[in-house]
Amino acid sequence: MGKFLTDFKEFAMKGNVVDMAVGVIVGGAFGKIVSSLVNDIIMPVISLVTGGSGYSQLKYVIKEGTPAADGVAAVEEVAINYGTFIMNVVDFFIIAFSIFVALRVIMKFKKKEEEAPAPAPEPTKEEVLLTEIRDLLKKQNSK
Repeated sequence: MGKFLTDFKEFAMKGNVVDMAVGVIVGGAFGKIVSSLVNDIIMPVISLVTGGSGYSQLKYVIKEGTPAADGVAAVEEVAINYGTFIMNVVDFFIIAFSIFVALRVIMKFKKKEEEAPAPAPEPTKEEVLLTEIRDLLKKQNSK
């Protein structure tokens, strides 16, 4: 059991797993922000422009609902809620566009890092000493 816990701890603490967990948490929060943007800002403006009461109420009723009567159970309405579907499609496109823009920015930064040449490494002590010896030998030979 101890080996199992040790292996699990090593797995859970790897950089990729921790990065993925952070990504999932941030992605969930980002999804809520985008959903709020779509539901609370974009869709009301669109419904105002189109003259409707809102996309969430758009639906095609297949079977009307009936209220409860004497001894008869209520029947719920059966409908295709295409307004909600439209909101979710807009939601998807905003998230996809945001991720696309974020990835483009990240790729530009990576490309700039790759393009920048690495600075020349400093010579080791041995190389410096050999260079000095070479220069001294050149001076002696030139005299």
